[in-house]
Amino acid sequence: MATLANIGRVFFGIAIAEMGLQALYFTDFPYMLLPPANVHAPDVLAYALGIILAAAGACIIFLRKNRPIAIVLAFIFAGIACLFLVPYEFIADSNRMHLGAWENAEKTLALAGGVFIVAGFSGKFARLGPVIFGLMIIGFSLLHFVYAKEASGYIPAWIPAHLFWMYFCGAALLGSGISIVLDIRVILIAAFLGLMVLTWFIILHVPKVITAAPADFADELTSAVLALAYSGTAFMIAGRTKKA
Repeated sequence: MATLANIGRVFFGIAIAEMGLQALYFTDFPYMLLPPANVHAPDVLAYALGIILAAAGACIIFLRKNRPIAIVLAFIFAGIACLFLVPYEFIADSNRMHLGAWENAEKTLALAGGVFIVAGFSGKFARLGPVIFGLMIIGFSLLHFVYAKEASGYIPAWIPAHLFWMYFCGAALLGSGISIVLDIRVILIAAFLGLMVLTWFIILHVPKVITAAPADFADELTSAVLALAYSGTAFMIAGRTKKA
């Protein structure tokens, strides 16, 4: 299973590096690191974040100082989520009671879970990354149920029964998240989760990136690499877990 973990690590590193290059190119944070409003990151912060993410992604891919790099990234992602995105929802967002308003915070915390796994903690901290990631997967599953009709249009037209697949994927995410959090049959379930999200990356997100209008390109690209990062995180969990 070490091969699966390595594949997941490379997927995750590619996603992090791409977010960094994207921040440098567009001089802005990837959308999930900002509140769901018309907010633009200061240029200097965008360049700093871009350099950090691009370098960190390369280090993760090529196994260079993984633990210190991952710890820095974990503090960046968890810090943005806990000190910026979550307070924004409580203080400034009138839609805070809607589940979808919390999606950016969840996506950022899911990345934090991934980098904690990359750090390779042992002992009492070994479960920190998987538990954070699993909880966010449960959160994503609820979005599939609550916003099934609205989000079903994201599924390509050539796939039939859009609502069925929204509910099916929501149930699969829910079961996977619970399995990871409770440490039940994790090897099998996390491998399935990684394969499912990788399938979404290929058949849903890549075509969206290719056909995106210029105004939507950056956000579609971010959504695609987030899917790749989450697939990689699931593969890392499956490959590094010693019991099923």
